[in-house]
Amino acid sequence: MQDFVIQISKYARTFNSRFIIIPQNGIELGFQELDPDQEVQQEYLNAIDAFGNEEVFYNGNLAVDNELLPGLQKLRKHKSIMVADFVEDNANIQDVINRNDAEGFICFPRNATDYDYTQIPDSVWHENNYAIHDLKSAQNYLYLISTDNFSSKQEMINVVKATNFDLVIIDLFFNDEIFTNSEVEELKVKANGGHRLVISYMNIGSAENYCYYWKKLWGLRHPLWIKRRYEGYKDEYWVKYWKQDWQDIIYGNKDSYTKKIIDAGFDGAYLDNVEAYYFLYYRD
Repeated sequence: MQDFVIQISKYARTFNSRFIIIPQNGIELGFQELDPDQEVQQEYLNAIDAFGNEEVFYNGNLAVDNELLPGLQKLRKHKSIMVADFVEDNANIQDVINRNDAEGFICFPRNATDYDYTQIPDSVWHENNYAIHDLKSAQNYLYLISTDNFSSKQEMINVVKATNFDLVIIDLFFNDEIFTNSEVEELKVKANGGHRLVISYMNIGSAENYCYYWKKLWGLRHPLWIKRRYEGYKDEYWVKYWKQDWQDIIYGNKDSYTKKIIDAGFDGAYLDNVEAYYFLYYRD
């Protein structure tokens, strides 16, 4: 998986040298031998701009992940850390913001009705009118990869434009329709006029049967690189991400997912399910 992420980054940066790469979870990839007690894996760190991670301090209720936190504390010396905590009680929102601030992490606290990243919070923490052109300048972010609460793409664009988040993570698609370059440019301007970053979500560790690349006859082990069902997500399958057929879907050619993101004008890609390497022992 380290090499996969590195190659995605190298490919994207041949088109845009400032293209941002943010893997979610799987922070062990940032270390030699996948061991947080070892030194960092410098080639991997050179390929990415931040580490995204879910549920560091809250997973519903307060539940500090004391196994994960030391690794993130080591990595923050090298890269930005973006944390999406899940907070069931709104009274704890400020606490989770404070905990992330104390560690120097950028925080997205989602509430009890936003487990699947469907909503825009009512307020922006650390709101500012700065021009944000790199992750080091970002003080907050919006993680909005579901379109369920919007009746049209334009409605979603208008609602996001009316916010002052420094960075926005959205899907490349609204339903089956790709965001255009002009639409992405609209989203790069905060309501107060400041510039922000717009990042596209991309799942690189599991295949989604509703995605554009999925073929009608595909299913578990057909093709053979569709390895196993993703427990809890009925429409997803863990993939043998090292197989060329899957990698060709993700990067390296004009029809690849990464190239579509680049062509749409996004500032970068947020790579989900990099922790697929946990499932290597299922390899045939």
